[in-house]
Amino acid sequence: MQFHSDTTCSRKTAWVTSELYYWHDTQNWCGFLEPSLILQPGVHVENPETKRRFHGLVEATDLAPQLMAVRPKPVGDDILRLVHPQSHIDHIARVCESGGGDSGQLTPVGRASLDIARLAVGGVLAGVDKVMTGEADNAYVLCRPPGHHAEPEMAMGFCIFANAAIGVKYAQQTYGVQRVATIDWDVHHGNGTEKIFYDDPSVLTISLHQDNLFPPDSGALGDLGTGEAKGRNLNIPLPPGSGSGAYRHAFEELVIPALNAFEPELIFVPSGFDSCALDPLGMQMLASSDYAWMTRALMEVANTHAQGRIIMTHEGGYSAIYVPYCGLAVLEEMSGASARLEDPFDAFIGDYGGQALSNDQRALVASVKDAFFRK
Repeated sequence: MQFHSDTTCSRKTAWVTSELYYWHDTQNWCGFLEPSLILQPGVHVENPETKRRFHGLVEATDLAPQLMAVRPKPVGDDILRLVHPQSHIDHIARVCESGGGDSGQLTPVGRASLDIARLAVGGVLAGVDKVMTGEADNAYVLCRPPGHHAEPEMAMGFCIFANAAIGVKYAQQTYGVQRVATIDWDVHHGNGTEKIFYDDPSVLTISLHQDNLFPPDSGALGDLGTGEAKGRNLNIPLPPGSGSGAYRHAFEELVIPALNAFEPELIFVPSGFDSCALDPLGMQMLASSDYAWMTRALMEVANTHAQGRIIMTHEGGYSAIYVPYCGLAVLEEMSGASARLEDPFDAFIGDYGGQALSNDQRALVASVKDAFFRK
């Protein structure tokens, strides 16, 4: 299946980010574990560098002047309570006020992290406003901290608040959107988004992730939603080592048919680039051209059903070398503009052994298809 991008057609893409996002302090951990007598203190994997370098590459190329720069504003508790109880907000406040520490499951915060997390949610809302009012055709929100693991009452996996899920609720409440789809291509399962909407038939949640990576025992193909929302949750737990062939096959056989059947009025993409080939926390093999291809595919669906409305919220991705090129490729597709920069890693990754669709990957997709479409 071919998805075509009209590079002569310029679109207005809102580019939502802030220097303050890079000030979120994940403290002195060892990778993603707290230092101890057997773990030398070091740099936390969710540090500012990867996102800052993505921002920097956009600014260093011809792309930045062709985007609509948007400054986010922090949100209050009333917005956070669209998903999270006040007790969760108060818990984060106490941890930050005490000087910081682990605020949940593997989610370190610093003194200013609550304020910055409010700004991250505010960035998503700014993207929603620009897109829903027609000021922009689509939006990319480069925010920290990420959000797709956060559950209503728990910070988890570096995520404090459920950024994208709050954005979905806000779009429904403010603009009357009836059907929203989320497509999460982060290498880790989008458990927070799934949990928030598991019984909500107005939201289709899709997660492509490495099988049983994080959270443990999460993201099974048989988890389809409950009650009237059964069939509104699609998990695609791909085997480790999946690359271009597996992801494109999953899109063609599962993601695109599910979206076309649902006919979303608005699409959110929790955009994690840790499914790329150079990421230290995943074992998948995507290149920047694969993210561009998936973006084109979603844009065609959005053009058909959602007036082109797509909002991407930045999630994981821990390769400071490669995330910037993956993000740039997505922004080029969204905007129809060119950064006039070639990805020096793309061809190298494309030649990796195992990029073609394998029998086990094909079988997994077939199993998911059988479970989801014959539910």
